[in-house]
Amino acid sequence: MISRIAISDISPAIYFGGEFLPVKAVPNEVITVSATAVIEGHEKLTAEVVVHKMDGKVLSRTQMTENWPGSNRYEASITVPSEGDFFFIVEADSTSQYRTVLGSSEKYPIRADRERALVGSWYEFFPRSEGAVKAADGTITSGTFKSASKRIPAVAAMGFNVLYLPPIHPIGFSFRKGANNSLTPTEGEPGVPWAIGSAQGGHDAIHPDLGTMADFENFVAVATKNGIEIALDLALQTSPDHPWVTSNPEWFNKRADGTIAYAENPPKKYQDIYPLNFDDDYEGLRDEVLRIIRLWVSKGVKIFRVDNPHTKPVHFWQDLIEIIYSEAPDVIFLAEAFTAPAMMHTLGKAGFHQSYTYFTWRTSKSELTDYGREVSNQTSAFFRPNFWVNTPDINPFHLHSGNPAVFAQRAVLASTLTPSWGMYAGYELYEHLPVKPDGEEYIHSEKYEIKIRDWDGAAKKGLTLAPFITQLNAIRAANPALQRLRNLVFHTTDSEAIIAYSKREGKNLILIVVNLDPNYAQGTIVHWNMKALGLDGTNFEVKDLLDGSNFNWSPDTYVSLDPTRPIGKVAHICKVKI
Repeated sequence: MISRIAISDISPAIYFGGEFLPVKAVPNEVITVSATAVIEGHEKLTAEVVVHKMDGKVLSRTQMTENWPGSNRYEASITVPSEGDFFFIVEADSTSQYRTVLGSSEKYPIRADRERALVGSWYEFFPRSEGAVKAADGTITSGTFKSASKRIPAVAAMGFNVLYLPPIHPIGFSFRKGANNSLTPTEGEPGVPWAIGSAQGGHDAIHPDLGTMADFENFVAVATKNGIEIALDLALQTSPDHPWVTSNPEWFNKRADGTIAYAENPPKKYQDIYPLNFDDDYEGLRDEVLRIIRLWVSKGVKIFRVDNPHTKPVHFWQDLIEIIYSEAPDVIFLAEAFTAPAMMHTLGKAGFHQSYTYFTWRTSKSELTDYGREVSNQTSAFFRPNFWVNTPDINPFHLHSGNPAVFAQRAVLASTLTPSWGMYAGYELYEHLPVKPDGEEYIHSEKYEIKIRDWDGAAKKGLTLAPFITQLNAIRAANPALQRLRNLVFHTTDSEAIIAYSKREGKNLILIVVNLDPNYAQGTIVHWNMKALGLDGTNFEVKDLLDGSNFNWSPDTYVSLDPTRPIGKVAHICKVKI
């Protein structure tokens, strides 16, 4: 029912499934709250946002300001001090010489997750490839957790703090895929890690070629020592050889002839994978998945990259994630959901902490600007983006040239537009060849075969982007502005080839200018929105964090970026001297 002072259109708010769900936050992250408040007559209103603990204790009161006189739209910025659950209320009052009228909104929940739910530099590699050995006769011996652990210091040295592993479980033999997705594998081909399960075990087992559970625990310990968290793949599907096929046939969909249908994600077909059925024994299947998650959490894993969550019921994820949160609130779930935006957003509302995004395919200035504004502002209450430059599944068309400048350009964009970004191994070596010209799959994809890379040889020859990636991650780590999502502001440029944006957190103000043309030098005037920057409209000094150059910039600044230079200059990442 509308109160005497009508308070409406409150943002951020997530109304879903008949209730208000928590707005996403991390401790001390600035969240802008806005609301419309009106009362009859001509009396003036004042409004404030009141943040409470879940027990009702008031943590803060923040005065709201009217955006434009007479608009009745009020705004204020709030934070929450620690991890956990909170709620806020918008209160308004009208006081004259003869009466005081008070109004109050409903409660709007906020959940503050740990910092890693928002901020992270992710790296992906296949353990079976790290330390693999090729014999003279061409046979390849798989890498192990022991050999892969030797790669961890190099990953940490590049500044990555999350190492994501594709499934590490036994791989099925039935309908096993061969190189380049062949349906007729040769003897000894290792199979696709996502075809989980064999007589050697299922989702709770380690592939014997990788080692033992003790080897995995030591691998996690090495990562922890190097400041890296391990993210495991949670792929809720099986090979035809998985123990569940025999022990729990009710967890699978049957055709009319009683056989189980293999998985499809049009246009892709997965003849080596069975999807799961959540209808016939929901609680039994949910509890088994909970058991699996709890097992890996007990081994030191607190991050799960969930494969194709959009092919499972949304209510299953809401149920599962809330149960895990009640037991281990520091566990994080990343949704690998390259699907319709509505489903991606719904998964965020259901509890996923992060999601893969469409950044991988956004290349033009207008596409990047529109998408950046969407994820930083329009959907940030429930959808945290993780910008990946590539994945084992996605070799985007713009990388097919192999031009090092485009690899550098995309890394700058991914690592500075959002606080979480990711890179799949081989990107730093400019791997780019597609299996076919009109496709976005890698030739000799690591999904189907073990890949041996000469990391040391590439470094000695200077054929690696690793030093540049290291620099980007160091810049991110040193600048709080780049560790926030909601503070992204785009600025006007006179060229479609150059994009400019800024991020500010307190006195930390970062300006980024990127040449979107990897082939030619481009110059333009950048028109900085001085009010949005919080500057006074006069010239200001900046330092380029990429090359150490100092500039005196004005509200209308000419910039020129040449990616064809020997070292290459695809961007400015500048810190304003405040």
